[in-house]
Amino acid sequence: MTAVTRLVTHAELDQAGTNARQLSVSARLEAALADGRSVVLLDDRGWSSFLSGDGADIREWASAEDIADTARMVVGPDGPFDGQTEEQAEAAHWAALADILEQQGVDASGPELARLPHDVTFGDRLRAWLAGD
Repeated sequence: MTAVTRLVTHAELDQAGTNARQLSVSARLEAALADGRSVVLLDDRGWSSFLSGDGADIREWASAEDIADTARMVVGPDGPFDGQTEEQAEAAHWAALADILEQQGVDASGPELARLPHDVTFGDRLRAWLAGD
C-alpha cells in the first residue's frame, strides 16, 4: 500500500470575487502519495479578503507568503466547537482526513497526517494576479 508523502493545498484566484478592493481565493487540499497519485481531501474551502479605504489596491497588502499561510489555515484544522478542546478539534480534523484516505484505499493515521509537510501551490490566475497582470 502506498504512503502519503505530503499535503498540498492548491490555491486559485476566484476572478468573479476579486477586484481592486477584494481578493477571493479557493483552496483544495490533496494528499500526495508516494506512487505519484494524489487524493483530494477537501475541495470546498476558500476565503475573501477585503480592503477598506479610498483608492487602495489590495495587491499592495496581499503577499504570496500571506496567501500561502491563509491557504494552510483555511484547510484546517478548524477551531473547537460544541465544547471541544483545541486538541480534540485537531484530532477530529486529522481523523476525518484519514477516513477520506481510507475510503480511497490509502492507510494513514491522523497523527501521521498532522506531521506531514504541507506545501501550497498557486494556480495560473493567482500567480498572474500576484504579478500584477
